[in-house]
Amino acid sequence: MKLPHYKELDGIRAIAALMVMFFHFLDPIVTDSKLPYLGWAGVSLFFVMSGFLITRILINTKASKSYFKVFYIRRALRIFPLYYFFLLVYYFLLPIVQNTPLIPIHQQIWYWIYLQNFAITFNWNVVGPLHFWSLGVEEHFYLFWPLLIYFLTKPQIKFAIFLLIGIAFLIRMLLLQSNLDVYYFTYSRMDELCLGSLLAIFEIEGKIKPRHKKFFLMMFSLVIITTITLGVFTSGLRLTAIHAIKFNLVSLTCFCLIGFILASKENYWLKKVLSQKPFSFTAKISYGLYVYHSLCYLLIDSYLNLNSILLSFLLKFGLSFLVSILSYEFIESRFLFLKSMFQYNRVPQKNMTGAPTIQEDNSFSIKQ
Repeated sequence: MKLPHYKELDGIRAIAALMVMFFHFLDPIVTDSKLPYLGWAGVSLFFVMSGFLITRILINTKASKSYFKVFYIRRALRIFPLYYFFLLVYYFLLPIVQNTPLIPIHQQIWYWIYLQNFAITFNWNVVGPLHFWSLGVEEHFYLFWPLLIYFLTKPQIKFAIFLLIGIAFLIRMLLLQSNLDVYYFTYSRMDELCLGSLLAIFEIEGKIKPRHKKFFLMMFSLVIITTITLGVFTSGLRLTAIHAIKFNLVSLTCFCLIGFILASKENYWLKKVLSQKPFSFTAKISYGLYVYHSLCYLLIDSYLNLNSILLSFLLKFGLSFLVSILSYEFIESRFLFLKSMFQYNRVPQKNMTGAPTIQEDNSFSIKQ
């Protein structure tokens, strides 16, 4: 059987991208409220969904002789063209436009080799688009996760998922005790991708059905109650463990939300809303929205003196959408077309439930 395509996930992807855009828009404006920081949860939503969709592809294609080759080529065609195009614009065109000095290569290098989030975490000498840290996290996931899926059995994959979730929590504790930021580091955020992978295991085991909807709802309620309780009783306290566990709570919330939506019946109102064309269109250009939006905001602020928040919002979001649409049509789509040349060997295999499957790539990432 083919992997089902969940149209409602396009809506979630679009919402995640918009959450990040709202966060970066509101952060410099609303300085006396924590409301904008809800937007950073959009990255967690991306991570959980990415872990889910990439893992289900890997599991269902691991019997293919072209497993590694096709996966990495298709990922490269999706990720690298826009990523490196933007770096060229950022490092070499933007300084000319703004009449500023070129950034020395030794401060750029970490971005070119996808180690920018390491550099940011450990305060190495680095200058670049800060929001690209998450692209580094996902690229590292793409490098090692296919190996684990290929060589491990289902019980071993499950064990690896829970082990990595625990390791990520311990790493956050260690980083916090060393006065280092836990937000950007691959090994302190990998548990969010692992939770998405666990959701893929649930799907394969037949545990994302309408009868499981209540389970995800109960889990969601429990996580929200726990979050509120911790917030009330630890407010104002600088507890390392609380700061470390908040990432678990956010990612668990995303896990339950995605699971709840997938487990809902096809005629459920939320599924219908998330499957609408505006969401699908936004999802299609979401990689560009994520990549370009900060630069679009910068250009608007640099050349227009706007006193209206509403006008600023319309121009910044409008320019971000325009640039992303043009990028998709004239850059991304040319490389996406090449993906059709690299297909998994369509040989029947047995998946983890024993049912025969045929591989199909419905891949997703934070950048799609």
